[in-house]
Amino acid sequence: MAFSVSDLAQVRFAVSPMWEVGPSFRLLHSGSAYPVHRPWAEQVRARLAAAGLDRGWLAELIPPSGYVPDFLNPAPAGPAPTLAEELAKIRAAPSTRIRQDLDRLRHEQGRLGPRARTLYAEPQARLVRVAEEIETYWELALAPYWARIRAVLDADIFYRARQVAEHGTSHLFNDLHPSVSWDDNALRLARRPRPLSRNTAGAGLLLIPSAFTGPGPFTRVTPPEPPQLAYPARGTGSLWGPRPITGTDALAAVLGRSRTLLLTELETPVSTTELAHRTGLSAAGVSQCLTALRDAGLVSAHRAGRSVLYARTSVAESVLAASP
Repeated sequence: MAFSVSDLAQVRFAVSPMWEVGPSFRLLHSGSAYPVHRPWAEQVRARLAAAGLDRGWLAELIPPSGYVPDFLNPAPAGPAPTLAEELAKIRAAPSTRIRQDLDRLRHEQGRLGPRARTLYAEPQARLVRVAEEIETYWELALAPYWARIRAVLDADIFYRARQVAEHGTSHLFNDLHPSVSWDDNALRLARRPRPLSRNTAGAGLLLIPSAFTGPGPFTRVTPPEPPQLAYPARGTGSLWGPRPITGTDALAAVLGRSRTLLLTELETPVSTTELAHRTGLSAAGVSQCLTALRDAGLVSAHRAGRSVLYARTSVAESVLAASP
């Protein structure tokens, strides 16, 4: 894909919740998660099955391999749109766009599932159901882990921005992924089934780091929007590894020992009952501490069926990291 001076001036980064939804669901739905994400998949897969998401709208729209409808990945308008903002764009997608994407999905997969066929017949009415299922998936699979995921994505963008500042744009492109290269004012993507050209792509380029794209990058080209290149974020390999926490005595002097203990136990999102079992605290005591931590912005709560999962926020991660 050739780049003009104007195109280079419009290259930008963005963090996109939907670029985590699609690839992460594909990993789970394929039945064999990329090894890096196995700890996460083992925690999440049972929740999705209990909610019926393994046989819902997303299961038909996001096949284990191949094309995913482009309307599920609207171009981020800013550097970090919320899921709600992206869902609003999905719900506003034109019927012609949806049917065109579903025609391509049918062509590549050989058929459409029953839900996808109703979406084709009544796009605007059924998009509401699709958006609702995406919200449910987000709450079960990604929201409890978002602080950790977002930290990896932000760190990647900071690193790439430093590359541009110190070495220039060509170095940035050549370091994104082995299949991506920059040569003679053109961006080349090896093994892409369809070539990119300015005749079929909008101006500029959106670079989107993703924790779940797996070993290779994904692209979305839907004029007049800029083409999107979602690439594996640096640091994903250590995303689910345990983080050693030491020297919490000073923090306990401020928060109290029970609350500090609960924060250290929230390495992965868990329920009140599980925290009580791990720590030996009463369920009522755990609930009281979690309420105080949530009010202070250190813990977030996420409903998973009949349970509520608690997770550390990015603020809590920073506080624990700063403990001497």
